[in-house]
Amino acid sequence: MSHRKIIHLDMDCFFAAVEMRDNPALRHIPLAIGGSRSERGVIATCNYPARAFGVRSAMPTHEALKRCPHLTLMRGSMDKYKAVSQQIQSIFRRYTEHVEPLSLDEAYLDVTDCKQFKASATLIAADIRRTVLAETGLTVSAGVAPNKFLAKIASDEQKPDGLFVIPPEAINDFVLQLALRKIPGVGVKTAEKLAKLGFHFCRDICQPGEEISTERLALLSRHFGSFAATLIKRSQGIDERPVRQDRERKSIGVEQTLPNDIADLEQAEQEMLQLLPTLEQRLAQSGKAALLQKIGVKLKFSDFRQTTVETQCHRLDPRLLAQLLAQAWQRRQEHSVRLIGIQLGFKSACHEQLPLPLEGTTF
Repeated sequence: MSHRKIIHLDMDCFFAAVEMRDNPALRHIPLAIGGSRSERGVIATCNYPARAFGVRSAMPTHEALKRCPHLTLMRGSMDKYKAVSQQIQSIFRRYTEHVEPLSLDEAYLDVTDCKQFKASATLIAADIRRTVLAETGLTVSAGVAPNKFLAKIASDEQKPDGLFVIPPEAINDFVLQLALRKIPGVGVKTAEKLAKLGFHFCRDICQPGEEISTERLALLSRHFGSFAATLIKRSQGIDERPVRQDRERKSIGVEQTLPNDIADLEQAEQEMLQLLPTLEQRLAQSGKAALLQKIGVKLKFSDFRQTTVETQCHRLDPRLLAQLLAQAWQRRQEHSVRLIGIQLGFKSACHEQLPLPLEGTTF
């Protein structure tokens, strides 16, 4: 049986790592890139000394400061991070043209047809890591596996600055002990729901290579809808998705954390309308106005719950956005609102095809 060779590369605490590289005095102190002490905001990323105090990405700044009062906060420079990201992506493309960037600091590579290093994906990943460090001064963790799902899981196994390989013959043993919460798409609430149903590990859903029972399939479908099919496949280590060089952007949006919580719908609508010019500009720059399929409004409440209301629509309609805002507003449960966002979703410009079988050699 032939297997693809996929590498997932994930820069270690990327924004913070760039700042530590440029200023060595920051290397051994808790550091976070995010909002200032005097303003509301969230942590974009943090270094490992900060993580030792429980600071995490996407954590509200005030919570991060509560856990680590001596945390050093920096605004950061997106232009600088983008420039470094372009340098890193150019390194990836020396090895293969099949590169799918996921963000500034993360990408999939399909090296199935690469002949370098005796066609060994493991040796290719090791050389990429050496090259990135030598040319940028930054470390990158890598996962090597026969598909994207397992490669992404693998890249997190030896973080930071690590390399982890899941060869084809090790897939079954690996997924048997894999916690379901590690599957991309399984958030905290989904993991809790799975646990209540008695599902904690992939082996609890389906044994590799075995047919899932009709009763279990019905149970998962009833509780998780279309995501049940993904859960079943991932629990067996299956992921047919190809590495897409032309990865489509499926949505764009803009959001604002408010200086002060608000509890008045009319004020919320005014705040939302102030986001429109930015969203209109991003829509024009995307060149995808003809593919617009849905619009939505996002709210985050003072208790940090968040909700999104969206509907089918083929143009950016302020009146419809106001209606969606009113619907989302009903979910406040008497809490005030701390963040407002608006977003657009696009239909696909092309039909995705399943990958063809590929020849494999040394893994």
